[in-house]
Amino acid sequence: MTNTAKKSRRSLRWVAAVSVLSLGVLSGCTGSSIKSFDPNLPTVKTSENLQFQNINPMIKMAAAYGDKSAGGHGTFGKFPANFKTPEHTHTNAYHGVVLKGVMTNPFNGDKNPPKMQSGSYWYVPAGVEHATACVSNTPCEFYFHADSAFDFHPVK
Repeated sequence: MTNTAKKSRRSLRWVAAVSVLSLGVLSGCTGSSIKSFDPNLPTVKTSENLQFQNINPMIKMAAAYGDKSAGGHGTFGKFPANFKTPEHTHTNAYHGVVLKGVMTNPFNGDKNPPKMQSGSYWYVPAGVEHATACVSNTPCEFYFHADSAFDFHPVK
């Protein structure tokens, strides 16, 4: 593949990611379930101002808007290289976009899930068993949003 083709492909992935992020922010910000967000005010949160917190020793998350534990939200996440969550479910659905690295989302024990590079989108319906993984040798970064609170229920 030529350098021009690679740049064009990379640009298309970023356009896709920004489009999905914008759609998620715009659709999620009109509801009243989002704490401390005013859809009538312009908002910018630069990457330098994201405050990542360890959810556990392997996963870091930072709020773009809202509170993921209380309602509608947009959240950035980081996984280390070659990391996979245990099989789990969520009470509510959510949408995600890969920003860096290569990720998979094996649903219902899928042994060969699609590999998602930057700009890729995924959706997890409420109650669906899945795992989320960073399958690249470099750490993964992603963005996810939902109209409802985010939780994690390991599958036994």
